[in-house]
Amino acid sequence: MPLGENMQLEKRSLEELSRALRSRELSSTGLIEKAQANYDRWEPALNVYKTWNGEGARKQAQAVDLLLDSNIDLGPLMGLPVSVKDLFGVPGLPVFAGSDSALPQQYSAAGPVVQSVLSQLGVITGKSHTVEFAFGGLGVNAHWGTPVNPWSADGHRVPGGSSAGAGLSLLQGTALLALGTDTAGSVRVPASFTGQAGLKTTIGRWSGKHIVPLSSSLDTPGILARHVQDLAFAFAAMEAAMGRQAASQIPELELADLRIGVPENFFWDDADASVAEVTDAVLSKLGAKAKAFRRTTLQGCDTAFDVFRAGGLAAPELSQYMQAHFPEKIARLDPVVQLRVAGAQQVSSVEYLRRKAVLQQSGEEGLGVFREFDVLVTPTVAIPPPLMSELQDVEAYGRINMLALRNTVIANLFGWCAITLPIGRDKRGLPVGLQLMGPPNTEERLLAMGLAIEQFIGQGPDILGPVPGLAG
Repeated sequence: MPLGENMQLEKRSLEELSRALRSRELSSTGLIEKAQANYDRWEPALNVYKTWNGEGARKQAQAVDLLLDSNIDLGPLMGLPVSVKDLFGVPGLPVFAGSDSALPQQYSAAGPVVQSVLSQLGVITGKSHTVEFAFGGLGVNAHWGTPVNPWSADGHRVPGGSSAGAGLSLLQGTALLALGTDTAGSVRVPASFTGQAGLKTTIGRWSGKHIVPLSSSLDTPGILARHVQDLAFAFAAMEAAMGRQAASQIPELELADLRIGVPENFFWDDADASVAEVTDAVLSKLGAKAKAFRRTTLQGCDTAFDVFRAGGLAAPELSQYMQAHFPEKIARLDPVVQLRVAGAQQVSSVEYLRRKAVLQQSGEEGLGVFREFDVLVTPTVAIPPPLMSELQDVEAYGRINMLALRNTVIANLFGWCAITLPIGRDKRGLPVGLQLMGPPNTEERLLAMGLAIEQFIGQGPDILGPVPGLAG
């Protein structure tokens, strides 16, 4: 049955929609018709997708409905619309990786992460825009244009990157779940800038096979959703499809059970006053309810960030990958990417190994903080999404890009997992995110803590309100 306008899709969780599909109150075809209507309404103005899979998604949805009518259930994500960052291989859809031309056809093969969605017959709506080869945290792309953040009422602001279209696909209603990747914050930054929730998994937890790499040492597949409740549902469903159902159970936790640490060093440096004000207000509420709440110091941040500012591991690893696979593309790279790729060619093997050792030691030393705290909480991004007019020269871009990624990159450099959830709007009316960080391979507990906080402060769609650029 078609999905009518009165179904209030935006107010229903993934779990509720999944149940409604099985009771046949809703149809997958209806969900995709709604996604298509939203695409027709808001594209190309928002520029969310590199490739739209409209006809393919419609056929997938029709197949889902036939199976559900016969009581054949292939998994919790069955029939739900999912967008995929244009780094992942999806059979039948091209991969551009943000570059000026499609990669060879073999890059469209599905890896384990995409297969975990396809095996449940999650419906792929399309390939969302990415920064070229994922090398940037703001979402800009000189080849295909920078997607538009509709929260902005004062000009074209960036959506965050490198998963530039992922959060926007949720915001515009063309997807209910988005696949992204996170090397320095590329899931959490766009989630924060667009008012969504996002999960960065531990390195190695989810396979990077058939995902175009930026950094083999740091790349982590991740997901974005409208709130933590949806993240938890999707994470458990995808883990089960990967054969780890027992490990993917999300425990029940209360805010009163949590020992929350707030690093007072590093994460607040040069923070926008309005972002800090919104974050502090939420932290005060959490502190009154948590089992323990204390300001602390997280060791190793400055040392690790110095390595990142020098190019880290991503710049030399991408440079090597480009030279081995796409040397002809190097001269055509987006200027903000090309500069760092070219510079990394001068990094010696000794320097590269030194950087790896420094980051490993910093991450191991930082783990000691979790003897005292269950979770560390910081602003996800210390600044609001910048205007495109602020990024006109490479120097300005580099400075703002570093500041946007500063808070999120620590979890990558330390090898931890992390989530972000929306907590309110700053004085400009732009979303503000709260980052939660946990030790490696504690995603289930981290999501449970995120749920406890979300249940206390409210879900993003409720506390953020209408999106100015999507009104009318």
